[in-house]
Amino acid sequence: MRASVSPSPSSSLPLLAVVGLTTPAGRADINEWGRLRALQHAGASERGMRLAIQLAGGFVAAVLSLHDVHPAVLSSWIAALLASLWLLTKKASHAARTGAQPVPLPSALLNAAVWAVPILVTPLLLGQMLALKLWFVIAVLMTASGLLLPAAPLAALAFIIVTGLSSVAGFAMARAFDMTAISLAFTAVIAFGTAENARRFLSARIAEAGRDENQEVVSLLLREFEDNKADWLWQTDMNRRVRTASPRFAFALGRHAADTEGLPFVQLVSGSAWETGRFPPSLHELAERLKHRAPFSNLLVRVNIDEEWRWWELSGTPRFDTSGAFEGFRGVGSDVTEARESSERIAWMARYDTLTGLPNRTMLTDALAEALADVERWKTRCAFLMIDLDRFKAVNDTLGHHIGDQLLARVAERLKDLLSETELCGRLGGDEFAIVMRDVRDDAQVRAVAEKVIARLSQPYEVDRHTLYVGASVGSSVGPRDGQSVEALMRNADLALYRSKGKGGNGHFTYEPALHVQAEERRQLEFALRQALDNNEMFLNFQPVVAANEENVVAFEALLRWNSRDHGLIPPDRFIPVAEETRLIVPIGEWVLREACLEALNWPDHIRVAVNVSGEQLLAPDFGDTLVSVLSETGLSPHRLELEVTESIFLRDAVQAQATLEQAMALGCRIALDDFGTGYSALGYLRQLRFSTIKVDRSFVRGVSDGSVESLAIIRAVVAMAESLELSTTAEGVETQRDLDMIRALGCRNVQGFLFGRPMSASDARSLFHTQQTQQA
Repeated sequence: MRASVSPSPSSSLPLLAVVGLTTPAGRADINEWGRLRALQHAGASERGMRLAIQLAGGFVAAVLSLHDVHPAVLSSWIAALLASLWLLTKKASHAARTGAQPVPLPSALLNAAVWAVPILVTPLLLGQMLALKLWFVIAVLMTASGLLLPAAPLAALAFIIVTGLSSVAGFAMARAFDMTAISLAFTAVIAFGTAENARRFLSARIAEAGRDENQEVVSLLLREFEDNKADWLWQTDMNRRVRTASPRFAFALGRHAADTEGLPFVQLVSGSAWETGRFPPSLHELAERLKHRAPFSNLLVRVNIDEEWRWWELSGTPRFDTSGAFEGFRGVGSDVTEARESSERIAWMARYDTLTGLPNRTMLTDALAEALADVERWKTRCAFLMIDLDRFKAVNDTLGHHIGDQLLARVAERLKDLLSETELCGRLGGDEFAIVMRDVRDDAQVRAVAEKVIARLSQPYEVDRHTLYVGASVGSSVGPRDGQSVEALMRNADLALYRSKGKGGNGHFTYEPALHVQAEERRQLEFALRQALDNNEMFLNFQPVVAANEENVVAFEALLRWNSRDHGLIPPDRFIPVAEETRLIVPIGEWVLREACLEALNWPDHIRVAVNVSGEQLLAPDFGDTLVSVLSETGLSPHRLELEVTESIFLRDAVQAQATLEQAMALGCRIALDDFGTGYSALGYLRQLRFSTIKVDRSFVRGVSDGSVESLAIIRAVVAMAESLELSTTAEGVETQRDLDMIRALGCRNVQGFLFGRPMSASDARSLFHTQQTQQA
């Protein structure tokens, strides 16, 4: 290892050594002067600065002399200046590559001579005024050279001394002795300042070199002697061939130490790539660093050892002898294959979905950000499509998550097959996917992709001997029209997807500004709904259920209403979906159940109350306890309470739904299957659960009234099935005497509709019984 360099005081550095004319002997840092000479070449920007300064000075001098100097003479001088600058730059670049003096003295003197000519002849031939102007330009160049070019002191001093003495001679010959004295004093001061500036610059480089060397030595020692790591030293000669291979290094190469001696370092680590020259990028970078003698640290290199690709981490530093001649490289290395592969796996997992192999949300947002950047750069358009699978939850609930995961993997495969090179598909999470589209021509292109996705994903899937059907809902936004940020485009696409799901799914909707208004209205509605119970804004209406033949009231269906203090009377089809999505339906449903039972106590003992129970409410773990608590607190007989449920609850969690309903029936409550025939028609549950009532949906009653043969056949089948299972039937939506006559003829036992009463207040419901009692009396 090299001896470290100790920083020297700037005053102790000989001037001739500073400018590069000699190398001091007998000094502690003598071995480092060659390397410190190389440090002066690091000022590539200073060579450009020198060129820029002289070109600017030449331009100013030419402008000042334009009216006093013949154009041919001026052109010749400008040509000479450009030639000297070209030669100076060329020689300086060559010197930087070979390690010689940063600026060769002959080139510097030639450049200074070009400037010396005008200031030498102008005072005598062209007058004092132009001479003063040119001297001022040269004085500025002398000052700039002294201050801004400390890495090339020899060139700066050559320029200052030659041009300064030329101006002294010129003014002396023109008998301008005042300017002669000024020029001489100025030249001396600038020359002295340039020498001191260069001395301080080199002293700073010595100090930096010493610090860097100490750090390198410590680092190498730690790496070499740390027992817990498989690090090793490596060393090459000036031809980049291995010298003095350590046992650890030879073991890492899979060779004996003697077999590595004298072989090119790159050949040893490149394997078969040495013959073809097709190196991995990292190995090519290593070869370039060695070729250009550039130090490197913690360089990750992909090497081929015994036909196996591995990852090495290498650090190396070029070595120089006392004269500054290059001796080779010395460095340390370690095998980091396992750590590299582990980090690659972690990086992959951070950007890809492990189930489907698609890009995850992070990578999708990055891709969308890049697409937006391209939109800004190339004035194009991009699009973001959000995809949500329809009926996927039913698959998970009925067949389990194992089948659901396989289905998601199949969906991912179909999406990847659909997309082009300008489209990226990924998984946002759950059953939500997304597509980032670049270079979008128009909305028709986005619509075509969305329709293609819906059509492909709606085709049947064969998963583990199950034939599955799911659809897809798509919402899209186009940038920059619908948003100029990633967050805006994703939010707006989500709003469009929400609208598509609200319309029944299996469709595509694009973003419209009105969706923001709807979303804000829904947010305000949700906020008000959270306070509705505390503000006593909820109330119940009751619609009578009448025996079809006797036309007397047998029950009332409790219907929830909301009169918000901020929004007025809100229809149930607006606030019930919000309550279910936010699970506010659970406390609201409990309140409805309690209030309906309390009101039923005011009716005759044979009149029942029917209460709709949401799926969220029924599947709550404590619904059974809530039902027992309500019945015990109100004192209502369980046989007077009828719970109305829809078929959809069996698709969410059939086991839990059946257990909860059986618990309610064990208490003595009646169970009605509402809207029968409009959903999934889970006939198996009619056999497993002893429902008390089947309610025929109003759409079938309306169909019979309009002469629909299909509706007539459905009602007949439902009534026949109910009779065979000893169930009661209730037809909804009976509004005219004609409807009633047809329902009677079909055999429905009970009817419900506007013919016998619209939803009414609790007091109006009570008055029906008082009126009936008065008529009987």
